[in-house]
Amino acid sequence: MKTLPKLTVGILLSASALFAGTYSVDTAHSNVGFKVKHMMVSTVNGEFQKFSGSFELEDKTNKLKALTGTIEVASINTNIDKRDAHLKSEEIFNAAEFPNITFVLDSIKGDKAHGKLTIKGVTKDVALDYEFGGIIQDPWGNTRTGITLSGKIDRKEFGVNWNKILEAGGVAVSEEVKLEISLAGILQK
Repeated sequence: MKTLPKLTVGILLSASALFAGTYSVDTAHSNVGFKVKHMMVSTVNGEFQKFSGSFELEDKTNKLKALTGTIEVASINTNIDKRDAHLKSEEIFNAAEFPNITFVLDSIKGDKAHGKLTIKGVTKDVALDYEFGGIIQDPWGNTRTGITLSGKIDRKEFGVNWNKILEAGGVAVSEEVKLEISLAGILQK
């Protein structure tokens, strides 16, 4: 009877090691979103529709050990064409000169993902909340996992400075931007 628990733990650790490796981001089941306060009273949600990336899990622990991602600025979508065109313009993201936003993971410490975020050619260290979603085998024989990253950045630190002062006080767009990133990954074979 004492052998059974040891055998079970051994099998679980062996199976876990089978799932470690490099995962490509499954963009059809992932989302790179953001929220920003508008006119001091409401929140505008948006997302980037084109992005790519990969991440790597450590053997045995499935701890995230590497992640790189690239977002195409021109794919920004807030469901208002005029606003999206303004966001892509020189005044805000300048998508023609700075077509990509990138993130590279430096480390995981507890439930924080520390890495380098680059927007408009400006690179800053950021710490984002990190959550591991688990690992499964899908019905088609693929090994899948999911991770989420969320947090806040100050857009002005990245040179995204446009704003308008409101007559009633305050500004049109808050400096704080909330990031909400959900990534599904497929184990590369």
